[in-house]
Amino acid sequence: MDSLEASGRRRRRRHSAEFKAELVTSCRQPDVSLAAIAMDHGINPNLLRRWVIEHERLGHHELAQAPGVQRDVAAQFIALPLPEPQTASPTSGHAEDIVIDLRHNGLTASIRWPMARADRCATWLRDVMR
Repeated sequence: MDSLEASGRRRRRRHSAEFKAELVTSCRQPDVSLAAIAMDHGINPNLLRRWVIEHERLGHHELAQAPGVQRDVAAQFIALPLPEPQTASPTSGHAEDIVIDLRHNGLTASIRWPMARADRCATWLRDVMR
């Protein structure tokens, strides 16, 4: 019997990037249960969920990637084409724009959204905050 197991301590398992990428790819198939995939491979479903979230945030698992180096896709700047801003006159009766200031690592992005499209703003913001 292993000395770690005899003392009641469990040994932490390490999984290769290939294994993680394979399971994440399996989870992305339609009509597939993440929990079923986790149980089939003998891992905790919460661990697999974390791998899926990391994959979505950091991009695809790269086999040639140096150990300890991660590519943070969410932190990269993505330029979006926006229509020319329309200024509402005080007498036109239009509500003010929604203004969102995002700050991260010393960078600031200011987003203006027409109040008439608040539903689309909420959807966009929910996707950004994932």
